[in-house]
Amino acid sequence: MSDTDSYGFDTLQIHAGARPDPATGARQTPIYQSTAYVFRDAEHAAALFNLQEVGYIYSRLTNPTVAVLQERIATLEGGAGAVCCSSGHAAQIMALFPLMQPGCNVVASTRLYGGTVTQFSQTIKRFGWSAKFVDFDDLDAVKAAIDDDTRAVFGEAIANPGGYIMDVRAIADISDAAGIPLIIDNTSATPYLCRPIEHGATLVVHSTTKYLTGNGTVTGGCVVDSGTFDWAASGKFPSMSEPEPAYHGLKFAETFGPLAFTFHGIAIGLRDLGMTMNPQAAHYTLMGIETLSLRMDRHIENAEKIANWLEKDDRVDFVTYAGLKSSPYFDRVKDVCPRGAGALFTFAVKGGYDACVKLVDSLEIFSHVANLGDTRSLIIHSASTTHRQLTAEQQEAAGAAPNVVRVSIGIEDADDLIADLDQALSKATS
Repeated sequence: MSDTDSYGFDTLQIHAGARPDPATGARQTPIYQSTAYVFRDAEHAAALFNLQEVGYIYSRLTNPTVAVLQERIATLEGGAGAVCCSSGHAAQIMALFPLMQPGCNVVASTRLYGGTVTQFSQTIKRFGWSAKFVDFDDLDAVKAAIDDDTRAVFGEAIANPGGYIMDVRAIADISDAAGIPLIIDNTSATPYLCRPIEHGATLVVHSTTKYLTGNGTVTGGCVVDSGTFDWAASGKFPSMSEPEPAYHGLKFAETFGPLAFTFHGIAIGLRDLGMTMNPQAAHYTLMGIETLSLRMDRHIENAEKIANWLEKDDRVDFVTYAGLKSSPYFDRVKDVCPRGAGALFTFAVKGGYDACVKLVDSLEIFSHVANLGDTRSLIIHSASTTHRQLTAEQQEAAGAAPNVVRVSIGIEDADDLIADLDQALSKATS
C-alpha cells in the first residue's frame, strides 16, 4: 500500500504490507514454505550478502510471508521497520542484543510478566548483562537508577498481570534526557489501544502469540523500530555506530539511517541468534490481525462489564482493572490507551491462595492456561505458575500476590462469563 498515513486502522490491519501474489493473483498472502531462494546470478547473490540489495537469501533471515507481517505490524505501530522472530521472549533478547555489552544494564519496571522478570534477573546474567527493577510510577527512582552503564529502559504499556497503565511519555522523557532508548512491550495493549512510538518509545516489542494472533495457535514475537533514535550520538551503541567486521566495516547507523536497527536485527540478530519465525506462524498471525480492532472492542466491552461486577462482589477483595473509576490508573487510560484499558487484569479472592486454586479448578468456560489475548476467556493463578519463580517480594511488586488470579477476558457472551465466575466463586469461598 502507498501513503499508509491516509488510511484508518481498520483498513491497514487488513491491507498493510500485502499485495496480490504477482505469480498467481492469490489475494491472501501465500505461505512461502521455502528454505532458500534462487539468485538471479552471482552478482545478485553477492549484493544480497553484502547488504547492498534487499531480497531473500535463506529463511532464517528473510521470508516473503514473514516480511508481509513485519511490514503490517510496523505500519500499525507507526514504526520505520520491524523484525519478527520465534516468540515474545525472543523479541526481548533481539531488542537488547544490539544495545548491550558485558557490564551494561537495563532499567526495568517491577510490573512485568513473570517470565520477563526471570529472563532479566537471571538469564541475561549469562551474557554479562544485568537489570535494575524500579517502580515506574516513581519517576525520581527511575532517574536515579539510570547510570553510565545503562543501555535501555524497559516497561509494559499495559502491565501483565495487573493491567496497570504505564505513563509512557513520562518515562520516555527520562530516557531521552539520558540518551538511551525506551523499549515498550505492547503485547497487552496492541497498537489498536496504544502506539508507544507516538508517546516517545524507541522500540516496541510484542509477543504476537497473544492478541495480534488472537486464536491460541502459534507463538511469535516482533521488534518494531521507531527509526528516530540517533545511535551514533553518544558512542554507547557501537554495534550500531561502529564498523561491523562481518560486513567489511559497514556502519549500520550510517548506511541504513532510520532502518539501521531493523537491518541489524536481520543481518546480525537473526543470522547469529537464529530466533526465526516460521512462515506458517506468520500466516496465522496475519489472519488474526485482520480482525484485531473488532476483537479488541469486544474484549474491552466484556472486561468492563465483568470487572464492574467483580468489584461489587463480597467474595472479592479488589479488582485491578484500569477501566474502573476506582483505579489509580483510570485517568491515565484516556491518554495512553484512549480506546480502552484492555482486557487483562487481576482480582483478589477472599480466602487467599487456597481459594484461588479452588476457583480456577471450578470454572467451566474460562480455560486454565498460561496464555493471554485469546478469543477465549483465560484464567491463571500467577503465584503458583507464571510468577512461581519469583520471590514473595517480586510477586507482590508485579501484582501477582498469592491471593490474586489473572484473567484475560475473551469475546464470549459476558453474561455467561459472569455466571461462570459466580458459580466458581461460590465453591471457592464456601
